[in-house]
Amino acid sequence: MTGPPATTDDAEVVAQSLEQPEIFAGLYDRYAADIHRYAARRLGEGAADDITAETFLIAFRSRRRYDTARSNARPWLYGIAANLIGKQRRGEERALRAIARTGEDPVAASWSERCDERIAAQAPLAGALAGLSSGDRHVLLLVAWADLGYQEVAEALHIPLGTVRSRLNRARRKVREALSADPAFVKSDVMELNPSWTK
Repeated sequence: MTGPPATTDDAEVVAQSLEQPEIFAGLYDRYAADIHRYAARRLGEGAADDITAETFLIAFRSRRRYDTARSNARPWLYGIAANLIGKQRRGEERALRAIARTGEDPVAASWSERCDERIAAQAPLAGALAGLSSGDRHVLLLVAWADLGYQEVAEALHIPLGTVRSRLNRARRKVREALSADPAFVKSDVMELNPSWTK
């Protein structure tokens, strides 16, 4: 049997997959590339493969507990991925500190469309991100890299909307302070890549 029609909402896919497990592949088709891209930016390409696979395995195994009142499974999947990334937090912090030290991002360096100046300018950003608490970093990166809205972040991390707002404000303030102290970053055009860092 093929996957669900493109018009079927996520809650219907999950519900139908309880009787026809192969239908769950429709969620993978819809969101795997986005989850992989987000995980790759957080932990690198090699870890992203594992995070993506494990995210969908956990989602499949726990699909009976999915709240079918929520038609969009994207926050649920990002929440699972964020939890898995959180378990590898030390590795992420080491990677961010290495980028801050060396100015080289092995993930960004593999993207041929990025110029050397942008890669070098990421060192202060990596240092600023490494200085955030894991909760603040999760919120900021779900907004900036996964493009989730505040409510979606709240759902993904199982925290109140007000907590999302306060963590995001705190993270943006700390990043803005860290970056404003670095003239190399101020002169760079990294902000054009993602202006949500300091809004």
